[in-house]
Amino acid sequence: MVNRIRFANLPTRIERLNRLSKELGRNIYIKRDDETGMEISGNKIRKLEFSVGEALENNCDYLITCGGIQSNHARATAAVAAKLGLGSYLVLKGDENEEAEGNLFLDKLLGAKIKFITKEEYKYNRKEIMEDIRKSLEVEGHKAYIIPEGASNGMGSLGYVNAMEEILEQEKQIDVKFDAIVVTVGSGGTYAGLYYGNHVNDNPATIYGFNICDTKEHFQQIVLKLLDEIAIYTGKGIDVNEDELHIIDGYPGLGYALSRSEEIEFINYIAKLEGIILDPVYTGKAMYGLVEEIKKGTFDKHENILFIHTGGIFGWNREQRGLLK
Repeated sequence: MVNRIRFANLPTRIERLNRLSKELGRNIYIKRDDETGMEISGNKIRKLEFSVGEALENNCDYLITCGGIQSNHARATAAVAAKLGLGSYLVLKGDENEEAEGNLFLDKLLGAKIKFITKEEYKYNRKEIMEDIRKSLEVEGHKAYIIPEGASNGMGSLGYVNAMEEILEQEKQIDVKFDAIVVTVGSGGTYAGLYYGNHVNDNPATIYGFNICDTKEHFQQIVLKLLDEIAIYTGKGIDVNEDELHIIDGYPGLGYALSRSEEIEFINYIAKLEGIILDPVYTGKAMYGLVEEIKKGTFDKHENILFIHTGGIFGWNREQRGLLK
């Protein structure tokens, strides 16, 4: 039995984006996973409920994780650690001389220890670096639990298996059947959990992902691996090939956490149209991609589209704010 610690304000509400739906001629809804909490807001907390549950089950007193310098996951991990009286150690891709704003400011406010590493170190050595930190904490008398990037492993992905079941219940309550569910893909766990939950419940919806870094092929392989890991905990494997994973490429823009003016302008457009704030790293790019693909006709066969707002409002930096006209 998986030990789950409950932090999130669930279920998160689903609302119709009336004005956007009218403009695009499609029924577009949004699930407000940005409202799972405040310090721990966003999709990461659903995953952390399971990952931290396992950490406590193993009597760990420290959480180690990694991410970009504006990582929502790192901030949420630091907040959960503070709430539970645990230590947190964050391995962040970036320069220690960068201005402490957004999530980085909150990481420090929450008392996290931080190790800054280069892009190359992050890409090739982050697992070894986290393991070295775990060993050094062990020497100091601590027992640390390592959470991968985005809590995207089999354990963390269980959070979005549960989210899919939550969506199925909400469909009954609001009398709407979603035939397309759309989510950002940044590390793969959210998409994998939704896909698995959709599949095992024999639900006919198509799960779409918009990758905001790397490539479609990269994430298809990651998701296949995560689906196998999820099955270890559930005891039920699913037979899927990469062609069945609908990840739409073409919208990473300049790369992870780097913004183009058209993306910032789009976020501004949605804010004024619907009173909803997207973030420049994840949901802004994914929703921008969704709207562009709707205009291209990619979603013509779908009647009701649900977009998962995975949070990230704290991730704005000075450069991105400067692109706002």
